[in-house]
Amino acid sequence: MVINDLKNYFEKIFNIPSGNQYFSPGRINLIGEHTDYNGGFVLPCAITFGTYGLIRKRQDKKVRLYSLNFKEVGLIELDLLHLEYNRNHSWTNYVKGMIKYMSEENLNINSGFDILVYGNIPNGAGLSSSASLEMLIGVILKEEFSFNIDKKSLALTGKRVENEYIGVNSGIMDQFAIAFGKKNSAIILDCDTLYYEYVDMNLKDNVIVIMNTNKRRELADSKYNERRSQCEKALLKLQSVIKINNLCDLTLEEFNKYKYAIKNPIEEKRALHAISENERTKEATELLKYDDLKSFGQLMNKSHISLRDNYEVTGSELDVLAESSWKQKGCLGARMTGAGFGGCAIAIVSKKDLDLFLENVSKDYKNAIGYEASIYVASIGQGSTKLN
Repeated sequence: MVINDLKNYFEKIFNIPSGNQYFSPGRINLIGEHTDYNGGFVLPCAITFGTYGLIRKRQDKKVRLYSLNFKEVGLIELDLLHLEYNRNHSWTNYVKGMIKYMSEENLNINSGFDILVYGNIPNGAGLSSSASLEMLIGVILKEEFSFNIDKKSLALTGKRVENEYIGVNSGIMDQFAIAFGKKNSAIILDCDTLYYEYVDMNLKDNVIVIMNTNKRRELADSKYNERRSQCEKALLKLQSVIKINNLCDLTLEEFNKYKYAIKNPIEEKRALHAISENERTKEATELLKYDDLKSFGQLMNKSHISLRDNYEVTGSELDVLAESSWKQKGCLGARMTGAGFGGCAIAIVSKKDLDLFLENVSKDYKNAIGYEASIYVASIGQGSTKLN
């Protein structure tokens, strides 16, 4: 679907011509999974799949919202003075949350508006469609109302929407990667301090493949919060014997020295993943600086194994995709990406071996799981932006 199609839909739904157009990407995380809320490093990048938004401001205080991805929900009408969470309002709760919290930051949203949304990120695939929508609305409000607010503040507001408004105890990575995305670059982000650097992602003769399990995962209903709680318990016990603020303050060597304090084997495994994954992420960043994609891919494989064995968030679908990828000629590395419990895996694959890779992995997945995976070739793109 192209912008002209969206303009036509806008005019048909709202009975007025559309105004400005915006785009907000999804994201993949190359490595560094479940480290963000443990004060560690992540290495995400924005992708060229994402969420489009067309807007026209109104003269009154009414907000009208329509998503081409949720046609069954229909046109939702809101009032700027009534922004309470409403389960029946489906996807528009993310929009309401951004309006509510940006208003609380003394940003004067002084008129209503009509917005049409269309996303080509598979919903529930773990590519951060919700954060993409939050940052889309953030950029729309910033530009349309001429707010003096920076990308970091928008990302933090999006995180607040997830945590406080929607009730998902997630970290900052998704919103940050989507807000700060840069073409052909990954972002190494310290989730504790929000210090970041861009790192060139020189894929050479390779591409990034995204493999969607087509198993839906709903973060709020998953064991995500349980994993986070287990990490918090491990941290509390470690803090009785060593002064740290986050699990990822520890090196692996230090963890092995003090892990006796945890006493619970499950909590110990969760902490081991977070700390080892943090070290892999830092090492992977250095490898990218030297264009060593082969060694980078090996760290991706180790990341998946830890997520499978220590953090236990992969499941049979993601394991089949990763393990099949590892067997294929031309695959440098593969791992699950996102929170897990379904969603997507990613792989770095040589262009010359791509067709056979796609054929073999698709076949292995169908044979093992009983239904097909959806597979895409992705490019690394820009962060949330105005298009016209």
